[in-house]
Amino acid sequence: MTNATHDVRRSLKAGDLPGAVRALRPHAGTASPAELAKATRGLAEAAGFADLAEAARAAAKKPRDPGALYAFGYACVERGVSFVAVTPLRHALALLPGSRKILAELVTALEDEHRHAEAATLLAERAERLPAWPETYLLVHNTLLAGDFDGARAAAVRLPAPEDDTWLGAHGRQRRMLGRAELARAAGGLDHADLRGWHFGLTGALLGTLSPYGYAAGMTGRYAFLGDSPALARRGLDRLALALAATGQRPTSVSLLPGRSDRILGLAAASVFGLPALPYDPARTDTVVVAHDLNAGDPGLVATLRTRADGQILYEHATCWTGPPPVSADFSALLCQYVVAPWAAHGDRAADERPEEEVARDVVAADPAPDGGDGLTPADPDREFLAYAAAVAPGWLGGTRDRVGSPGPVPSSRFG
Repeated sequence: MTNATHDVRRSLKAGDLPGAVRALRPHAGTASPAELAKATRGLAEAAGFADLAEAARAAAKKPRDPGALYAFGYACVERGVSFVAVTPLRHALALLPGSRKILAELVTALEDEHRHAEAATLLAERAERLPAWPETYLLVHNTLLAGDFDGARAAAVRLPAPEDDTWLGAHGRQRRMLGRAELARAAGGLDHADLRGWHFGLTGALLGTLSPYGYAAGMTGRYAFLGDSPALARRGLDRLALALAATGQRPTSVSLLPGRSDRILGLAAASVFGLPALPYDPARTDTVVVAHDLNAGDPGLVATLRTRADGQILYEHATCWTGPPPVSADFSALLCQYVVAPWAAHGDRAADERPEEEVARDVVAADPAPDGGDGLTPADPDREFLAYAAAVAPGWLGGTRDRVGSPGPVPSSRFG
């Protein structure tokens, strides 16, 4: 029995299916396709994934058959274990180096794992022979998400507009990303530690605050688990006020989404900005739509936020960077992996059931001064944020709110 199979079976025997997936991950880059297929078959059978189990069985039996390897990799991607797919798809492509189908699926697997530099290298090796759509588009996309702006811009010069309408949306999104990244580089450098710059370049959102903890430990401005506070909520709103002043935006109302956390934060925003608070209407112009966490919202309602009305600004307090929401906000107060609102139940703490207006007053009254942090994280003063917002203003609030599933080139530690 191989190490991969042994580790997976041990977790499955204990009834721990997620643990079996975690046990397989360390072997994904070193085990042979046959070994991975055998280990994955047991996992798939336990999960009830008959398609993946059958594809794994066939690949284990014929580990040098490119068709069997492709089918196994494809099934892995479809079932959410793209990290397993990379090895069999690499072997399949080595056997059939001219296969566009295998190349595309391998790029998809690498993208799912946010291994954009590997995907870009794979495509760049074939750059002169790549068709424009989607291969050259994918080269530009992964080069940009890997943090190579100059390389992405150079590759984009060779990319004509798509003849197939299917790709028009992707082409538009890519052009918006490149344009914003240009502004971000002029404003802040756009290196592999420029979290604010890459967040703006990729999503179009201004990032209000950077975590003052864990920079030296690899967080680079993001939070992992965040126990939220009224002070953080107030600081995010104050940073939004600076952005509005820097960019010349003058909303005339605050729009309240229906969730309790959204309403609390929206009522606080209305008080801070001195604006009326109104129920959310997708068609309302010149308004700040306030969300605490878009992932917690009703999917149907969140979908209406993708297209902006004139002057509509979508504010999200806590944006999840490991599982981004269906639409990108225009302003994210902070980036975290998991958040607990200050008024939500957590552990031994009961939920704050006071009226929303009363809880909102706590946010308004909170001290917005920055947390001193751990002393090892670079400062993030208001004056620098104000200058940054003014510098990127020409690229803010344009087009649709594109979802970007990757955290981009700035690494951060995560839990789980």
